[in-house]
Parts: sequence; structure tokens; C-alpha cells
Amino acid sequence: MDTFEAINKDIEDAEVLYELSLEESDKDSESEVASLLADLEKKLKRFSIEITLDGEDDARDALVSINAGAGGTDSQDWAEMLFRMYTRWTDKKGYKYEILDYQPGDEAGIKGVTLRVSGINCFGFMKVESGVHRLVRISPFNASGKRQTSFASVFVYPEIKDEIIIDIDESDLRIDVFRASGAGGQHVNKTSSAVRITHLPTGVVVQCQQESSQHRNREIAFKVLKSRLYQLEKQKQDKKMQSLHDGKDDAAWGNQIRSYVLHPYRLVKDHRTNFEVGDIDRVLNGDLDPFIEGVLLS
Repeated sequence: MDTFEAINKDIEDAEVLYELSLEESDKDSESEVASLLADLEKKLKRFSIEITLDGEDDARDALVSINAGAGGTDSQDWAEMLFRMYTRWTDKKGYKYEILDYQPGDEAGIKGVTLRVSGINCFGFMKVESGVHRLVRISPFNASGKRQTSFASVFVYPEIKDEIIIDIDESDLRIDVFRASGAGGQHVNKTSSAVRITHLPTGVVVQCQQESSQHRNREIAFKVLKSRLYQLEKQKQDKKMQSLHDGKDDAAWGNQIRSYVLHPYRLVKDHRTNFEVGDIDRVLNGDLDPFIEGVLLS
């Protein structure tokens, strides 16, 4: 309400100044009004976005999972490009991120990565990125130079803090330990410190191999599992509302949400809002706010 009242006062002040500038034909006052209105437009946009982030989980930190789809090396390379894009975005936003699990690709790129991203209204912003992301380009891994379509999935979950209790029956879990793969130093590679937890009733599988301690990896993996089970339960409760939202089925997570085209033209298009940008390099370098805000305000 304080923000709302402050914006109203700014509007009133701009109206008074505008009327004075008309009466006195004062060009300087007219320029000042134009500057005030431009500032007001930015404040209104920020306020409009803030009031959309009123979900019970929007203020939470986010767990972000990026996984390569079908398409072999091209899709694994695309998953790594998305990983870079989101880490660049978090830097621009002033958020912090931590890599919980990293699975390198067979030849290039990554098979999958899980991040914890923390900051104000982090999940509220990142939740709209859940879905399938499609890339069209000339494959750098194909000697014949053919155009290739690659897919990668992004899923975002709210991080559930310790004070929220989710009952998990230990008998419902299968816990495997194995040697970590990829970078991590001698200790990580020579010991069975990586942990994979399978929740048998739901089939949810999480794993962590970033820490040298098996105990620490198990603790992190269990926290990720709790968050994913929480989100599964929440999705069940919201299923009816999701199906009613705009009368569309494509609002559910897991469907293609955005296309990134590098050939034969250059374009990024969000299929939910039809917002598109020609400067694809800027987007891949983390300029995602126009897409995220467009979905939140739609």
C-alpha cells in the first residue's frame, strides 16, 4: 500500500506540473514532466510485477534442473548453453547460484545440471522458465552442415526449508552411492561419494556428486527430493486450476515454451505470449527479463 500511495502521489505531482507548464508555456517544465512520466512508467511496471508474485512459494529460493533432450551431442551442447544463459541471468539479477549436481556430456555439453538459485522472489521469477526449450541451428557437430533441431527441458521447484515438514518413509527410498564423474579432483573421482536417491512410489530420482563428502551429498540430495515431492503434491492440488487457466492445456509444465532460432534467421520467440526478439546473442547472454515479465504480466 505504501508503494501504491507513493505512485499515486507522483502521478498527482506530475499532473500539477503539467498544468503549470501549459499555463506558462514553460519548455523546461514540460521536459521535467516527460522525465517524471518515464520514471513513473518504470515504477508502475515494477509494481505490477511485484503484485503478481503473491503465490505461497514465490518468495522462496529455486531449485533449477536443466536436462538435455533427444538429439545426442547437439542437445547436450544446447543444455550447456541454457545453463550459461541462466547463470548469466542470475548475475545480472544479483542472485546467487550454487551447482548441486553436474553431469557432463559424452563428447560436449552436459547431460544435466541442478542449481540452487537464491534471491528475492527467486522462485516467483524463475517458475515461468519451466518447460521445453527448442534450438534450431546449423549443427557444429555435423560435418555435412545440416540444420539441427535440439531440445532441452528446464524444471524449476521452490526450495523447501527445514521448518516445512514433508513425511518421507525411509522404506520408500532406494539410496545408491557411486563414484562421481567429470571434474572434481582426485578425491571426488576415487571414492564413492556421489549419492542417488530414488523415491519408489513416485519414481522421482535425484542425485548429488559435487561434494567430496558422501554425507554432505546425501543431505543435499535429500533436500532436493523433499522439494520435488512437495512440488508434485502441489501440482496435484493445482491441476484443476491449471487446466482452467485461459482454457489452455499448454500452461502445464513440460511443454515447449520458447524457440531459439539461429538459422535460417535469428529469432527468439516465447510461444505463450508471442513476444519475440531478434537479438538472440543478447538473450543467450542472460537478457531474460522481457520474456519472464511478459509471462508474469500476461
